[in-house]
Amino acid sequence: MTHTGVTAPAALDPCGLPEHPDCGIRDVLDRVGDKWSVLVIVELAGGPRRFREIERAVHGISQRMLTLTVRRLERDGLVRRTVYPTVPAQVDYQLTEAGASLTHLVKALADWSLAHREIIAGARDAYDAEHPGHDIH
Repeated sequence: MTHTGVTAPAALDPCGLPEHPDCGIRDVLDRVGDKWSVLVIVELAGGPRRFREIERAVHGISQRMLTLTVRRLERDGLVRRTVYPTVPAQVDYQLTEAGASLTHLVKALADWSLAHREIIAGARDAYDAEHPGHDIH
């Protein structure tokens, strides 16, 4: 199968040393590189949500993992936690401006993954056939 219209790789500077100016990408990838953060960001892209709403929408996430995830996203300035003075207290989570700007990149990544799903599946099948019994998943 021939794929036309392939773009050349983007020009990226190496990031091997902590003092390298591009090493901030490591911090970002540490946060958004895990599946839970991305799924929470996707859910919050629809607007403010309460904790239980996020928990129900993000299938498979435990309460503890969701707590850690929203705290990390809040610490990184991607999510804002708002506590309302009600009894019981109501807490909403929403994307900050920085978090909202990230949704465009998440959308691009989702679009890319859909467009390349068959290629990746084929490559995995070929690898598995060449390397039976491997433990890479």
